[in-house]
Amino acid sequence: MNQIWISVLIIGGMGLLFGLLLGIASKIFAVETDERIPQITEILPGANCGGCGFAGCNAYATAVVEGGAAPNLCPVGGNTAALKIAGILGVEAQEVEPKVARVLCNGNPERAVAKYLFDGAKDCHSVARLGGGDKMCSYGCLGFGSCMTVCPADAISIDTGVAVIDPEKCGGCGACVQECPKNVIQIFPAKSKYFVTCNSNDKGKQTRQNCQVGCIGCGICVKNCPKEAISMENNLAVIDAEKCVNCGICAKKCPQHAINTIDGLGVHFVIPPKEA
Repeated sequence: MNQIWISVLIIGGMGLLFGLLLGIASKIFAVETDERIPQITEILPGANCGGCGFAGCNAYATAVVEGGAAPNLCPVGGNTAALKIAGILGVEAQEVEPKVARVLCNGNPERAVAKYLFDGAKDCHSVARLGGGDKMCSYGCLGFGSCMTVCPADAISIDTGVAVIDPEKCGGCGACVQECPKNVIQIFPAKSKYFVTCNSNDKGKQTRQNCQVGCIGCGICVKNCPKEAISMENNLAVIDAEKCVNCGICAKKCPQHAINTIDGLGVHFVIPPKEA
């Protein structure tokens, strides 16, 4: 019996000693955390979307305090979050430019030529693995909604086989951009109302064969833009949002109807294309 008690006392004493040593070590090697980091993390929306360029809200808060990151990089929190963060840091608040995601494709099944009928898992990554997708155009939206499943704002829907982003709901976080296997979604300033609804880098003849509303790189939009806001890159028209004044001339002149505007209901053709 005495041996049992001796064993208990020894084990208990050792546990107490180790606990004391761990407590002392935690004090000696403790890393001081700036109290502003949890304060800023609390202000951020908690979406952890990566739209700020960091791994998550806490990583961004740490970068703001310790790395000098700007306080206005959170697209979801917007100006409200930027103002509060600037107040904690004691710096002048900078405005957040509203941004939205746009789908650079309008090639629904009625306009884009199909390559095959896909009958597998209903997600874009699965169909993309099979010959690059079920459309002849290898750059187009696959329309299986992988972007929709990751959107924290419920801003994406699938309309007749193409993803549609509601600009009123979208905060420009970029989660859909990272998810899309075809890189057909990009972030734009919300002020830019007109954009190229095509992502193809094929030459004009091939694009025309693949899709009724694809950009064929003809350059008519470039010639007619009064602000020289459009250039051609890899057979595709690109609009400079900083130069564009939303006059809509490019959209009216485009023979392929590949430049359009959008709202929560989907892409709006400035001049509807003729039926095939």
